[in-house]
Amino acid sequence: MASQELKEIKALMLEGRRQVSGQRTLGVEELRAAFADTMAGLPAVEGMRHDSVDAGGVPAEWTYPEGDSDVNGTLLYLHGGGYFEGSPVTHRRLVASLCLAAGIRGLAVDYRLAPEHPFPAAVDDALAAYKWLIGPAGEDASQVIVAGDSAGGGLAAALLVALRDSGSPLPAGAYLVSPWTDLAGTGDSMRTRVDADPMIDPSHLAEVATWYAPEGEWRNPLVSPQYADLAGLPPLLVHVGDAEVLLDDATRLAERARLSGVAVDCEVWPDAFHVFQALAGILPEADEAVAQSGAWMTKRLLAG
Repeated sequence: MASQELKEIKALMLEGRRQVSGQRTLGVEELRAAFADTMAGLPAVEGMRHDSVDAGGVPAEWTYPEGDSDVNGTLLYLHGGGYFEGSPVTHRRLVASLCLAAGIRGLAVDYRLAPEHPFPAAVDDALAAYKWLIGPAGEDASQVIVAGDSAGGGLAAALLVALRDSGSPLPAGAYLVSPWTDLAGTGDSMRTRVDADPMIDPSHLAEVATWYAPEGEWRNPLVSPQYADLAGLPPLLVHVGDAEVLLDDATRLAERARLSGVAVDCEVWPDAFHVFQALAGILPEADEAVAQSGAWMTKRLLAG
């Protein structure tokens, strides 16, 4: 059952969406600025430091507990934002929460954004950062967890497919948070959850998809991993809310991966909205999801 806190926040979000419905006139830069302002309004996770780094030619950001850079394991994080907005800065809070839960450091990748840099720029940058991490940065692939939310969750899945296809060492596992895995928008939840989702308008999502890739590329496995051969991927943890239009993007990918022999843990959170995990410390569901993911990541890293 959903907590009272989740119900109240979701109701406020739905009311806000109703008030602006049909009035969206912001351009890409304005949308980016609004998203950055919203994320900056959330309280920071205390006791963490963030250092910029060049990850194989790709800007990125380390996240460590203050005063302790000697931690075991790395979370390679790919932020959400529809491939056109977001950054390691907007996702500091989520990355820090996950790192604390698992007792590891984080490397958040500042991949290039659409529409200025459409597919395959984001995939190329994710690959470059991962190969830098397990190369010059000296991390063993068995001590890496790849993670991402929304578009970043789809990008994380695409990264796994690209690594497998190139014969590169695979990470210990991947944590996919409300992943956007089907830019063609064929999931039933694109229609059945449209009134329940307080964050994502499917019609806007279709427009955003064109910024990242032309419609003829939407079923390319590296654009939409929903259409990829998933055999041979490392273990997956998939979290998604039941009140999301992206519900089927997550659950269908999890089921296809399971049928392909991949070890998959998939949880649908009742009445939860898109990437509710970002509200760890505010929502009980977010605290539970982050703690669960931390335990799963620790288990995977120990197995490696």
